[in-house]
Amino acid sequence: MQTLPLVIAADHPAYAGHFPGQPVLPGVVLLDHAQLAIEQAAGVQLAGLAQAKFHRPVAPGDSLQLAWRLDAASVAFVISRGDEKVADGKFVLTAEPAA
Repeated sequence: MQTLPLVIAADHPAYAGHFPGQPVLPGVVLLDHAQLAIEQAAGVQLAGLAQAKFHRPVAPGDSLQLAWRLDAASVAFVISRGDEKVADGKFVLTAEPAA
């Protein structure tokens, strides 16, 4: 698997309302950042999400690592914080090359 740091700003606006007093990153924001990072690093365009599972919450300032493996039709990914798995799943590739 290829890896890279997945950086999400500690002051990301999604933390403010999710949840007040105990901020947690919404899963959709985590997946969006992962998708964009994979598309940029691998030069592919992802069509959507085939599956995802969230294992642990992400708090402001957490240091995350994104690992992914590309095959002919999809990209499997794992997001971790140290030795802890935060989320994993699979994105689907588009049939068209990335711009």
